[in-house]
Amino acid sequence: MEDTETKTISLALYRYMCQNIVGSENHVKNLRLMNTVRDNMKSKSFITFITSGSFGEGLEMRGSDLDIMCVNKNMEVYENVQTSLNSKDLYLSMDTVDVKAGFAQLQVKQNYSQSLFEYFEEHNGKNYFSSTLHKQAVLLNSNNVIHGPCISDKDGTYDCVLCLHCTSWISQASQWITRSNNSWPSYKVKQSVIKHGVLFVPVGVKGSPKENIEWRISFSVGEKFLINTFTHTQLLCYALLKILLKDVISTYTECEDLLCSYFLKTIMFWISEELPQSIWKPETLIHCFMRCLRRLIYSVDYSICLHYFIPENNLFENKIEGRARRILLDKLYKLHSYGWRCILFSDQLSNFQISMRMSHIEPHTLHTIELAKTVIQNYQICLMICPMLFLSRTLLYTKEEYIRLFPVTNLH
Repeated sequence: MEDTETKTISLALYRYMCQNIVGSENHVKNLRLMNTVRDNMKSKSFITFITSGSFGEGLEMRGSDLDIMCVNKNMEVYENVQTSLNSKDLYLSMDTVDVKAGFAQLQVKQNYSQSLFEYFEEHNGKNYFSSTLHKQAVLLNSNNVIHGPCISDKDGTYDCVLCLHCTSWISQASQWITRSNNSWPSYKVKQSVIKHGVLFVPVGVKGSPKENIEWRISFSVGEKFLINTFTHTQLLCYALLKILLKDVISTYTECEDLLCSYFLKTIMFWISEELPQSIWKPETLIHCFMRCLRRLIYSVDYSICLHYFIPENNLFENKIEGRARRILLDKLYKLHSYGWRCILFSDQLSNFQISMRMSHIEPHTLHTIELAKTVIQNYQICLMICPMLFLSRTLLYTKEEYIRLFPVTNLH
């Protein structure tokens, strides 16, 4: 009886999320298509735009963050420089000696541009490309601030990340290629992830003696590939975790900055690898959500959240510990005691009615034009804070162009 009731509630919650929060599968596909088309159209021979963050994943939710990654194609990173170098401005080689897993120092191997010397730091007779100087160089005015690897405005309305690219897969993540024998991710998806390589974002290990010359290895593009393979139930489960974090857990002062959505994404990846795809169905949404919540509690309890691609990197190291960990764990256990009803503490879900009748899922009302304006504004800001990249400023679409490029219903 209980199992039947849970399935009924799961179906009702699935419909509610589709109708009121995340949207239907088609809505998510439209958002992803819009991102892909815009990124491809605006990328140039010397720069690639990648829409990232929740919006880049196809989630149009309250407070969804928009990150724009700008990949400088005039600079290239190699794990081992064994190829003949051509006329790129800068070639960099990964140096991972005495560096935390998931990070690297980038040693200068070839430099054709005198203007780049000011971004180098010398250590033990070798030149390294400074992640700190790289970010400071694009701070044009007091309205921009450095936020981790990003250049942001003071209000946090945009994040622009200046990235470097390594086109080959790196040895630190080699185990991921053969680790999973389950159906997820598929061989084809894995090959797409591997083919893209990795990115390097300008932020080092906090407190490291060489923090200024360390870069974090980013799998943002590969992670987008993986999320795009999620069933809609998986995506809704991920959205529920994000809502619980933002609307409930982070409202506790002691827990405000302990967890982030990247930890939740990491947990989703691990569980998705462990379970068959057939588990993720609308009628099992609550079961899957509670499983993810229990994994989060376990991770906090043992202060361990292994990076999905580089398990040697514990994301909770030096972060989830001591008194803060105990307070967070207590809050999580209290939420878990409510079962799936813990999501009702969010005002976004407080109106969810268990007694929702079985009905056809109406298309989620799209606000593509308004979203497009927001995204374009953020792209323009990125252009203004990256003058060194000589980016094109012709980003604006007319309403008619957007309707032609992204045909959707219920435009407002």
